[in-house]
Amino acid sequence: MADAPTPAPSPLSHPDGMPAGLPRLLAVATITIGLTMSVLANSMTNLALPYIAHDLNISAESSIWIVNASQITLMIFLLPVAALADIVGYRHVYRYGLALFCVASLACTLAPSLTWLIAARALQGLGGSAIMAIQPALVRSIYPRAMLGRGLGFNTTVVATSMAAGPSVGAALLSIWSWPVLFGIYVPLGIISFALAERYLPHTTHVHRPFDILSATMSGITFGLLIFGIDGMAHGHPWPVIAAELIGAALLGTLFVMRQSKLPDPMMPIDVFRRPVFALSISAAACTFTAQGLAFVSLPFYFHTVLGRSATDTGILLTAWPLALAATAPIAGRLADRHQAGFLGAVGLSFMTIGLVLTALLPAAPSSADIMWRLVLCGMGFGIFASPNNRLMMNAVPRERSGSAGGIIASARTLGQTMGATLVALTFAMFDFSGGGAADAARAAIWLAAGFAGTALIVGSLRIRL
Repeated sequence: MADAPTPAPSPLSHPDGMPAGLPRLLAVATITIGLTMSVLANSMTNLALPYIAHDLNISAESSIWIVNASQITLMIFLLPVAALADIVGYRHVYRYGLALFCVASLACTLAPSLTWLIAARALQGLGGSAIMAIQPALVRSIYPRAMLGRGLGFNTTVVATSMAAGPSVGAALLSIWSWPVLFGIYVPLGIISFALAERYLPHTTHVHRPFDILSATMSGITFGLLIFGIDGMAHGHPWPVIAAELIGAALLGTLFVMRQSKLPDPMMPIDVFRRPVFALSISAAACTFTAQGLAFVSLPFYFHTVLGRSATDTGILLTAWPLALAATAPIAGRLADRHQAGFLGAVGLSFMTIGLVLTALLPAAPSSADIMWRLVLCGMGFGIFASPNNRLMMNAVPRERSGSAGGIIASARTLGQTMGATLVALTFAMFDFSGGGAADAARAAIWLAAGFAGTALIVGSLRIRL
C-alpha cells in the first residue's frame, strides 16, 4: 500500500486533542454511537438465537455460529485493522468500519437462510473490529492529554451502559417485532454516526510505512486458531482437534512475534511489552476481563438454576454490576488524570476481588439486596480499575502507535471474555463428569473468577512503584 499523505492542518486537527466546544462534543457522539452498536450487536444477538433458530428452521447448535462468526472475525482482524489505521488515518478506517457494519446489519435483517446470516455476521464482525480497535486512538486524538482519563472513563461508561441495557432493549424490541429488527436498528444509527464521523472526527498524522500483508495473515490465522481451540473446549469438540488448533496457534504465534521483533515498523509493537507499565497493565486487563467473563456467564446459571429466580429477576440482579460500573468509570477517569493510576487500579481490583469472594459465599437463600450489593461492589471495582488502566496503557506508547495499542487492548479484552466463557463451560463439564451439581459448578466458577481478579490485583499492584 502506498504511503498515505499527511493531511493539511484543519480546524479539526490539534496537537493535543481537539479544542473544547461543539466539534469535540460531536466527535465524541460519533464514537459513542459506534461503540454502542458494536456492544449491543452481540448481547442482543444472543437473546435472539432461539427466535432465529425457529424461523430459519435450524438447530440450536447451528445457531451458535451466528454469534461465533462475528466473534471470530472480530478477533482475527483487530490487529491488522489497528495497524492499517496508523498508516491511513484513524478517521478513515473508523468511517469504513461504520459503513461496513451498517451494510452488514442490513444484510442480517434481510437474511433468508443460515448461510446468508452467518456471512453477514462475519462482515459485521469485520466492521466491528474497526470500531473497537480504533476507539482508544480516537479518544486520544479528541481529548487533550490532561483529560484522557475522563474520555476513556466516558467510553467505559458507554460500554457498561450498553451491556446493562442490551437484554432489556432486545426483549422490548422482540415483544413488538420479529428478530430482524434487532439488526435493522443499526442501519439508521450507523448512517447518523457515519455522517458525524465524516464531518467531525479529527485528522491525525499518518505513519509512512507499507502495510505488512504477511504479518496480517500470520496474526489472523494465529488468533483464528486460538479462538477455534478455545471455542472447541467450550463446546466439547474432539480433543485431538482442539490440541492441533492450540498447538498451531502457539507455533504460528511464536513465528509472528519473532517476525515482529525484527521489523523496523511491526504490526504488533513488541517493544511496548518491554515497558513494565504496559506489560503489567495489559496482563492485569486480560485477567480482569477473564474474571468478568467467568462471572457474567456463570451468575445467570446460579441465580436461575440454583436460587430459582425467574428470568426477569435474574436480569434485574445482573444489571447491578454494569450499572455500578457505568456510575463509577467517569469518576475514576477524572481521578486518573490527577492521581497515580497504579494505586487506583489496586483499589478497584481489591473491591472487585472482595465482591466476587463475597458472591461465592452467598447463603443458601439470599435476598435480592444481599446479591445486589455484592455485584455493585464488583462493578465499582471494575470501573475504578478500567479507566485508569486504559489511560496508563495509551500513554505508555508513542502517539503514532495509538492504533496498534488500541488493537492490543481490544484483543486482550476479547480473549479474556472468550476465555472466561470457556472456563465456565469446562467447570460445568468437570462437575457433571464427577457427579457434582449445578450449584457446586456455579460456585466453583465464581471462585475461579475471584482467583483471576486476585491475580490481576497482584500484577497490577506491581505498577505502584514504577
